[in-house]
Amino acid sequence: MPIEPVAMPPPPPEPEVDHPDLYIPEPVKSFIPYFQRQISEKNGAEILTIYESEFNKLSDRYFTEYPWPEVDRIVPFLRQDETTEIFEVLYKELYFRHIYAKHKNFRETELSLQHRFDSYHNYCKLFKLIIDADSPLDIELPNQWLWDIIDEFLYQFQSFVQFRGKLKRRTPDEIDALRDNADVWNVHGVLNILYSLVEKSKINALLEASHHGAEPPASVGAFGKHPLYRYLGYYSLIGLLRLHCQLGDHYIALQSVAHVQLSKKDTIRTFSNIIVFIQRAKQHFQPKSYQHDLVVKMNEQMLSILSMVLTLCPQHVDEVVNSQLKERFGERMAKLQKGDLKTFEDLFLFSCPKFISPVPPDYESLPDNYDKEPTTFQCNVFIAEIEPQLILPVIRSYLKFYTTMPISKLAAFMEVEDAEALREQLLRFKHKMRSLVSTSKGTNLLGGELQSSSDLDFYINGDMIHIADTKVARRYGDFFIRQINKLEELTGSRKAVTHLADATFVH
Repeated sequence: MPIEPVAMPPPPPEPEVDHPDLYIPEPVKSFIPYFQRQISEKNGAEILTIYESEFNKLSDRYFTEYPWPEVDRIVPFLRQDETTEIFEVLYKELYFRHIYAKHKNFRETELSLQHRFDSYHNYCKLFKLIIDADSPLDIELPNQWLWDIIDEFLYQFQSFVQFRGKLKRRTPDEIDALRDNADVWNVHGVLNILYSLVEKSKINALLEASHHGAEPPASVGAFGKHPLYRYLGYYSLIGLLRLHCQLGDHYIALQSVAHVQLSKKDTIRTFSNIIVFIQRAKQHFQPKSYQHDLVVKMNEQMLSILSMVLTLCPQHVDEVVNSQLKERFGERMAKLQKGDLKTFEDLFLFSCPKFISPVPPDYESLPDNYDKEPTTFQCNVFIAEIEPQLILPVIRSYLKFYTTMPISKLAAFMEVEDAEALREQLLRFKHKMRSLVSTSKGTNLLGGELQSSSDLDFYINGDMIHIADTKVARRYGDFFIRQINKLEELTGSRKAVTHLADATFVH
């Protein structure tokens, strides 16, 4: 009897990679419940590894052209317990962040207005769980993730404001949706969330106590002692500083971080120290990481600002900084020194924050380039402040060669016919070279004394200018004497230890 061939089962269908909503890779199916378990067990070290490494690896492998599965698609893989809700919200935070970062590479999915709305509502839900809790939320998240939550929240707000301002590119349906959802990504809602996190965490009271070396007051309660709230509160202070700067209110920006211990050095020394540090540490950054790109851009922006500051207020800077300025901004610094306002404007626009408007546009009139108006306004204010100062470096260059000089002689050098106009320029020079310097050890960034930041000072007596060089020469003799004394002390201590060791060995 012939043996009938056994019918082989049909091969399994190939996964429909063109429609990822219908297919979730097996490694991702395993990853989701594992991720939830680590959140549930508060395994901080493993959560950090997942956040910084594993999620990005899976994104690069499976989701370069499509977004991650929506939260409804992963629910079957989740364990239903008290952490399910917070995990779903955290997953959606990563889901939307991935879309914001990679949507330009996606085949079909674009960053839509609905994505922006849904991401905002998800952030509101996350912060509501944190702020409205009667007791601290029983989860542990890495500090890096907490910082990125605040950072991404503000970035998406900025992105939405710029999106909303480009009305000529919006469809009628999008304009209607923007008009009907005026409360979404509203500046008052964003500020309210940040201030609520600050208040809930009692971070200002904690910082005040830390500054005075005291124990945290009892008023901070359980929330102030919980790391999640403490770090979110601190990062919210930095977020308020950033947001108020973008809104153009620099006074309130500094007032927001009144309890934060910030550097009180001037711009030149602060930026110089940061640039030198970046040069020493840049080898530790991964070349293709977003941190590397961000650090490189920030380094260029600081050099851009330094080139303008040093043009108006020349000072000695570290050789590392000086070589970078010559290499990357040498030609532009030459134009700055000639008073080229266009170069000042270009460097300002490159290095300034992304200024935004706190109010929505008039959807009926559809203004052109509404999203650029805040930056244009700030740039105009900057140029109006800079233009009268362009002559100051020239005045300084002449004054440095004299101890006394008649105003008429300086006017002849500068080919200025009106001596009284030159007197006004001299007073402007003296005024602009004075800056507010903090003289206390407190955290008040808005107080201090006016001190000269120039390396020369002068006063006018009648028609005569009296000039004094305020730069104090270093006393190298004292430095070497101190080092010699330290060496003698070390030598004496070494001899005493050696003598004691010898005596112990003999006994």
